[in-house]
Amino acid sequence: MVEEVLRSLRAACPIPPRLSPHAEQVQDWLLDRLPRLGMPLDDAARKRLDRAGFARYAGRLYPDATEPDLRTLATLFTWFFLVDDACDGPDRLTPEQIRALRAGVSSLLREGPRGRHPGFGGPLRRLLVEAWRVPRRRMPARWRLRFADAVDHHLDGTWRESVAKDLGRPPSVAEYVELRRATSAAYVSYPLIEFATGRPLPDPVYHHPSLRRIGELGNDLLSWYNDLASLERDRATSGGHNLVLAVAAERKVPLDTAVDLVAERWRATMDQFMALRAAAPSFGPALDAAVTTHLDGIADAVRGTLDWTQESARYPTPNPTRP
Repeated sequence: MVEEVLRSLRAACPIPPRLSPHAEQVQDWLLDRLPRLGMPLDDAARKRLDRAGFARYAGRLYPDATEPDLRTLATLFTWFFLVDDACDGPDRLTPEQIRALRAGVSSLLREGPRGRHPGFGGPLRRLLVEAWRVPRRRMPARWRLRFADAVDHHLDGTWRESVAKDLGRPPSVAEYVELRRATSAAYVSYPLIEFATGRPLPDPVYHHPSLRRIGELGNDLLSWYNDLASLERDRATSGGHNLVLAVAAERKVPLDTAVDLVAERWRATMDQFMALRAAAPSFGPALDAAVTTHLDGIADAVRGTLDWTQESARYPTPNPTRP
């Protein structure tokens, strides 16, 4: 049933799919590059990474990025997914370890490679140093701070979720929706639109309430779709941290009914997202093109997540496709 709902939502999505022409080449480059950074990749791990297609995911979110920039973006995406696995797998990090990881990552992003912390080292640190090199050199200080703040927010959400799981306390729907906006890392992907397109936004525009609301709805759309795709896995491992599970518990309804309720909520949110995107305010001729690029990037994040979730072995479906 979930697979049918996922196909239905994807078919109804009004955002057109996009994919970088460099995605496959960058995927091959990534698999060759990771072992040089000390990431242990035996044949099985290499096949898993290839089938997960993190470079294709980056290529869907940033289809106009140059090939060198897509390499940087794919490396960043790989880092975030490896951190996600470390924090959410069967042998996941403890809340204390996640908090130490957050401190170490924040130090690196804000102070540069010389910023070290005992809770963050090894291959994961080397991978982030590699991925951060070009953005740190090229992007202005205000952008670097914006990105570092977004990563802090994401890892803080990961820590809060870990604490809740250890306490055995499943969230309410409202609590979950708010926490999911942090754990999804969508807010980390939004500043990268500026890196990929070369069209930065001033802080007052980037943080304008209208743009923030559109970004919030985009985050919800990609997060809830992911929750539907990962429902079977999350039933065993998430401690109730999945929108379908939270709805089922709060409404006291069977999972099938909760799936339908989440799908209805997703469709209504998509309608709201499209309406607000079309009604975005003007910021003047000097900025409107960059604002349009930013909003298009948020839309690409939504559609790209739908398509990548369908094709990636990370979220297997009975009939995966690679359009």
